[in-house]
Amino acid sequence: MEIIAAVVSWGLSSTCQNVPRSSWLGSLCHKGIDTSDLSSRLSSTAQIYLPGSDGYTRATTRWSSLDTPGVNVAVVPGVEDDVAEIVKYANEKNLPFLAQSSGHGAITTVGRMQNGIEIWMNQLSSVDISDDGNTAVVGGGTLSKTVTDTLWAAGKQTVTGVCECTSLLGPGLGGGHGFLQGRHGLISDQFVSLNMVLSDGTMQTVDENSDLWWAVRGAGHNFGIVTSATIKIYDIRHRDWASTSFLFSGDKVEALYDNINKHLLDTQPADVINYSFFLNLPDVDPTKPVIMFYILQEGVTAVDTTYTAPFQELGPIATEAAGGSYTDLPAWTGNGNESPPCQKAGLVNVRFPIDVESYNITAQRKAYDLFASATQQNTVFNNSLFLFEGYPTQGVKSVSRETTAFPFRSDSLLLSPLITYAPAGPDLDKAAAKLGNDLRQILHEGTGRSELHIYVNYAFGDEKRENWYGYEQWRQERLLALKNKYDPLRKFSFYAPIA
Repeated sequence: MEIIAAVVSWGLSSTCQNVPRSSWLGSLCHKGIDTSDLSSRLSSTAQIYLPGSDGYTRATTRWSSLDTPGVNVAVVPGVEDDVAEIVKYANEKNLPFLAQSSGHGAITTVGRMQNGIEIWMNQLSSVDISDDGNTAVVGGGTLSKTVTDTLWAAGKQTVTGVCECTSLLGPGLGGGHGFLQGRHGLISDQFVSLNMVLSDGTMQTVDENSDLWWAVRGAGHNFGIVTSATIKIYDIRHRDWASTSFLFSGDKVEALYDNINKHLLDTQPADVINYSFFLNLPDVDPTKPVIMFYILQEGVTAVDTTYTAPFQELGPIATEAAGGSYTDLPAWTGNGNESPPCQKAGLVNVRFPIDVESYNITAQRKAYDLFASATQQNTVFNNSLFLFEGYPTQGVKSVSRETTAFPFRSDSLLLSPLITYAPAGPDLDKAAAKLGNDLRQILHEGTGRSELHIYVNYAFGDEKRENWYGYEQWRQERLLALKNKYDPLRKFSFYAPIA
């Protein structure tokens, strides 16, 4: 335990006898957090951060500032067993707790955790490749870039999320889309086993022999804290990757997304990705959003003209080609560590996702027009984006949908408005939520189906359980039965809760 934490713990323990309840220090004392006692249970490398310290700020700052958890103390485990001890301590004191890695989970349900303990996983960062090169053990707080770079240096790779700054396991517990899913499936499809701390503080290895195995691959946030995971890894098939990006004006909405339907979705191979978004670039078009569209291809130094020609014919404002490696993809698509989505700038960042099978062209136009009018008329929303992610699906669809809790394997596209703004009170929050839900509703009506499929890792938080975890009654019943067995006191009910 670092010296500063130990001194503060001793001081807090001594001061608690006389401190007024009205002070922030009193709130810690009277909520039963004795950091001296807690620190004595943890490893020498664990850390405890109190409000007002730089460490506390680093630990608790989140990507989205809307409905954030109320953290009385942030505890940083130094070893896996520390996580179990923190959970046991919280249970003894009847305190809520929430694990956090990069803090990019923007779902508003995490704000229900108040006056509790945050378990910041950032020290549990490691990637250890097995002797046979078929698996790796990844620490529970390891970020995607660390996984990718470590494996790449060893001639290996695996499925991670597309943002370098998010953890591997945060998205993975909710399924986890990624650039390599066409070959290998979702992040959760790479799990071989998970070391988890359950709600009572016990450690358990969850694998194919556990009844939790089904649930943790798609609804895992509801059942425990993963301290490490053994995952499948693969030889690098091709080191070369290429990108062609197009910038289109808003009058090309119909032609662009019709072309994507015709020339990519119907025949998209496992080594091709399409990715686009609406955004405002006043220097290009001061009155309406433009469309940025990417085609990424594996195993080439330039994207095949078979894929680019139909889009070049639409007359883009600009086109740019790049060649490099797999490790360049996040930066190319605006998801690198230095890119805006990876910055914690005190903004509200909320998404309203929907999974669909193909683009409804009429709905795309309606959504564009609403996004344009809303972000132009209300300039506080001007930095918002509308994301359209088209990853290959062969690997995802090759896994039987009944075998995991991830429910929507038949869908081909992940669409999501990302409403970004500086916080300014509840009225603006309501306006943002209405805009996001209205945009999603347009796309939902365009699907022609009653079911609303939502990628849980992007969820806003006001959706229903069936939107996150599937409409089949047997799915809901199985999840609830496992929840009742492994988390009867609902300790893990702050992130897209089953119950």
